[in-house]
Amino acid sequence: MAGGGGKPQNIFKINRGVDPPEAFNWRLWFAVFSFGIMGAARGVDEGLISGTLAKSQFQHQLGLDLLEDADLDADLAHIKGNISAMVQIGSVGGAALAFILCDRIGRLWATRQLCLVWILGIVIFLTNNGRLGQVYAGRFIAGLGIGQTTVVAPVYLSEIAPKSIRGLCTCTFSGSVYLGIMLAYFASWATELHINKGSSNQWVVPTSMHIMFAGIIFILSFFNKESPRYLIKRGMVDKARTNLARIRGLDGESDYVRKELAGIENQLAEEQEATLGQGWLGYLKEMFLMPNNFYRIYIGLGSQLLSQWSGAQSITIYAPDFFKLLGTTGQNEKLFATAIFGVVKFVAAIMCALFLIDLIGRKRSLGIGIALQAVSMLYIAAFLTAVPQLDEGAEYTPSQKHASTGAIVMIYFSGFGWAMGWNSIQYLLNSEIYPLRIRAISSSMVMCFHFANQYGNSKAVPSMLLTPSEGGLGPAGTFWFFTVVTVLGGAWAWFFIPETAGRSLEGMDRLFNLRWWQIGRQGEDDAKQQDEIIAAADLEKEAQVHVERVV
Repeated sequence: MAGGGGKPQNIFKINRGVDPPEAFNWRLWFAVFSFGIMGAARGVDEGLISGTLAKSQFQHQLGLDLLEDADLDADLAHIKGNISAMVQIGSVGGAALAFILCDRIGRLWATRQLCLVWILGIVIFLTNNGRLGQVYAGRFIAGLGIGQTTVVAPVYLSEIAPKSIRGLCTCTFSGSVYLGIMLAYFASWATELHINKGSSNQWVVPTSMHIMFAGIIFILSFFNKESPRYLIKRGMVDKARTNLARIRGLDGESDYVRKELAGIENQLAEEQEATLGQGWLGYLKEMFLMPNNFYRIYIGLGSQLLSQWSGAQSITIYAPDFFKLLGTTGQNEKLFATAIFGVVKFVAAIMCALFLIDLIGRKRSLGIGIALQAVSMLYIAAFLTAVPQLDEGAEYTPSQKHASTGAIVMIYFSGFGWAMGWNSIQYLLNSEIYPLRIRAISSSMVMCFHFANQYGNSKAVPSMLLTPSEGGLGPAGTFWFFTVVTVLGGAWAWFFIPETAGRSLEGMDRLFNLRWWQIGRQGEDDAKQQDEIIAAADLEKEAQVHVERVV
């Protein structure tokens, strides 16, 4: 894809531009870690739920084994889809709630309350004692907390990060999603090996990871400072200067801190002047009636729609079921293959954060990831079309076995492509492209759409996998659907998404000054020309001031 950020470079030697070396200090990295690991909230849930649904004691406690014995596959798929999707439904409300809380009580207190809501939901789920309604309620309430993480953490990280490594800092969140997935997969596999089958501890022990992560994040929040950009928005300029100076490792009167604060204040003043302080009506007008802002919301919503229906997220949630489709038999074998899948996605996310997002650019990284994912989905779809599903106890022929191994490898490639492409970009774009005044509300709205699509996807996939005679697409049809959506997503991203790497949050406006059909392919070049004009004007102004001082 066009619009990359140049040749790959060593992350430890990269030129940081105008960002001083003091800005890359331990306080910054501590804050990045503290908020980045919030991504594990989603990862732990996505990694655990498929294993939990497969545990014999959990199935027996809720009576799911009776449906399976009675061959009521459609009813079983419906209940499994509901249990899995309850977190997504709650997350829609959580993402909406995050906007109000982020702007009313700040990023730090929003973090603390979401941890408490998250823990409450998990406790309700763990103590269900066979009550399906309580399972639904617990996962819904947990979703209210988990959904907020996708707004609070990326917004905070993008607001405190120096512009040269904003992609790296924000991608710690998406990387932590895979940390959570990987740990959850291994926890499910380990309990299958080391805890007696039929014991509730097989699913209770892994589920307690939710409480561990929520507790760690809650405690770490008390050792961090509020976002300077939020404080300026609330009129607390002196406190904002103190916090910014602390996190940059510089004196509050240094030129770098003063320029960054001035840029934030100027942008906020321009936004407020443009909307004339019209309150909620002003927010809505700014979001939907200003063409450059509406375009940003459009690419935010579009990226969520196309990424969620490209299939990779479904594989994450229902990984053991997909490995079974491709010929992996036995519960231990399926869970082991799933655990390795988690490792692959985690490594891909780390590579993306360190060596791709800020170095080759968001758009080029996205293009490579989508290409890998499309090829993988195409191979799996072709395999499932050519090779019939095995009956119980049957085995593949040697040639089919080789093809099956290739399909399993392609599952891993799809995970690598997803982590490198859509999964990292959907959070990063959503945290950095909006102006300060509407950043929280726009990010919150887009994440509501994210979880609505994820709910629909996680609810639909078990039914999609049913045979056509049962009202589904069948496994092959499902993967052909994923292939088409992935290819369409790649074409859409090339045409509409501009390159944002290396720009300050306040400098994003210059990317969106062209007509809508030009922004994706020409917005970066146009913004660079504007940067040069503004830089030349600043130099001329400084020269005039210098001459006046000499005179």
